[in-house]
Amino acid sequence: MSKPTESNLIAAKHVLRYLKGTIEQRLRFRKSDSTLKLIGFCDPDWGGDVCDRRSISGYGFQLLDEGPLVSWRSRKQPTVALSTCEAEYMALIDAVQEAKFLKQLCVDLNIVQVSYSVLVNGDNQGAINLAKNPMYHKRSKHIDVKYHFIRSEVRTGSIVLAYIPTDENVADIFTKPVSKVKLDKFGPFISA
Repeated sequence: MSKPTESNLIAAKHVLRYLKGTIEQRLRFRKSDSTLKLIGFCDPDWGGDVCDRRSISGYGFQLLDEGPLVSWRSRKQPTVALSTCEAEYMALIDAVQEAKFLKQLCVDLNIVQVSYSVLVNGDNQGAINLAKNPMYHKRSKHIDVKYHFIRSEVRTGSIVLAYIPTDENVADIFTKPVSKVKLDKFGPFISA
């Protein structure tokens, strides 16, 4: 940067403190006798970017109930969400697309059976209900048709959506500043 500001310095120090505090953390995959099954978590921050008010979506997937994440992503949503429900719905779409890819990859590699549904957890009941209910709603008419493919995935049973409280949602770490308490809580998902 040619002209760093005070806020840039604060952000840089925050990153350095994070790196220093997590230097010993590593991903570790252990052999398990448990049945492997994809489980996903997703969450956005609504209007988190103060410049353009687009939300940040985050998701993570694991192959065991208590195993580390095998896939994760955090990205800015392509459009501005008009409500928390809409932001959560768009985050669910990202997670469902990744779930479909990971499920097929696992099937191709003979890691899991093809017959099960992938569980995707989200912390907004309105978004989950919107995905499960294909009926017309005047409040959701503006949501682009491309986002409604999730309904066919739910209808066929390929994807199962479930509510999870915000405090239990590991995807929170991809969309909001992470406190030490939350980092410690979700440590098993991201490190050894």
